Amino acid sequence: MIGELLSSIGMSFIWPLTSVYLHNRLNVSLSIIGIVLLFNSLASVLGSYLAGYLYDRQNPYHLIIGGISGATMTLLGLTFFHGWPIFGFWLFANGFTSGWNLTLVNSIGTSITTVDSRYVFNMLYFSQNLGVVIGTSLVGFIYNISITLLFSIAAGLFLLLLLVAVINYRPAAEIHRQRSSHHYQSMQHRHPLPTSNKLILIAFFISLLIIWTMYQQWVSNLSVYMTTLGIPLKNYSFLWTINAGLIVVIQLMINWLAHYHQHLIIQILFGISMIALSFGVLILAKSYGYFIISMIILTIGEATTFPAIPALVNALTPAQTKGRYQGLLNAWSSTGRALGPLFGGIMIEWHSYTFLFLTAALTILIVWLGIGLLWWSISHRLTIYHSA
Repeated sequence: MIGELLSSIGMSFIWPLTSVYLHNRLNVSLSIIGIVLLFNSLASVLGSYLAGYLYDRQNPYHLIIGGISGATMTLLGLTFFHGWPIFGFWLFANGFTSGWNLTLVNSIGTSITTVDSRYVFNMLYFSQNLGVVIGTSLVGFIYNISITLLFSIAAGLFLLLLLVAVINYRPAAEIHRQRSSHHYQSMQHRHPLPTSNKLILIAFFISLLIIWTMYQQWVSNLSVYMTTLGIPLKNYSFLWTINAGLIVVIQLMINWLAHYHQHLIIQILFGISMIALSFGVLILAKSYGYFIISMIILTIGEATTFPAIPALVNALTPAQTKGRYQGLLNAWSSTGRALGPLFGGIMIEWHSYTFLFLTAALTILIVWLGIGLLWWSISHRLTIYHSA
């Protein structure tokens, strides 16, 4: 949790200002910025997949130390060399290490058996968003002082994260050795993942691709839409403060509710329905109050869905392949984040913002219906695995 908090604060010094810094300070066109952000997301996809693949085969302690070291180097590079086009290179490298580290942290989280896996992923998500609250509340002030200072503080946070990892993440290596001796001695007796498990996992991956594609409209296109309605940009930024702050509160509530219900699929379906409803509210949004309501509903949806899916994926995969499937989960999510701005731009140019919001709401409802029907039809055939 401490590691995720430090990482999240450091990354929150980078992603909110990327477009503003490139456009306003470096005079880079919006179309080029779009390409840079696309490659940043694609690098995250690559980092996620490779980290998940290697986690099942290599020492995870060495992998996470390498990933954090790489992220630290990119931030040190940004501190001293943040002109154009070198900034684009650092952003690509940062995307790769971000996907790498997130996957490894989630994969290592699957090995924790002293508490319920839902608690592990809820608290990781809690730490990530507490970091967003802290980072986004500071980034504007530091940015106005000095961009070099901003990057140097981010690099300093990752140096501290590296120290925390070196000292505290070593048990991951011991768990890896135990898994190796227990599972790989009997590889000839290893059974493939059941078909029902594969089907529901594929459904989750496709669902995350779609949901994140739609969710990215909040990140990429809502700011433009709100300013066309005469709503100041600072009001749009405040929505993300509401988002991160609510997630922190909701995660604490979910941890309490987890003692009273054991069905992750109910939590996931409820969350997806809330995300769909948030876009339904956006269809009617013409004043700032509607955007606040929509953001609150969206936050309830993401806070219940996004940490629950990796926890359920963990339960549906054996120990030998947990890293691979956590990596695939993050890779599909990153692909959605990469496609989101492009998809939204095409829909807006082809029709309108209202049509985009309607499409998002209906598509997510279809996802909700599809997962619900699939789970109802095959849940009795699913094989549940336990971390070991």
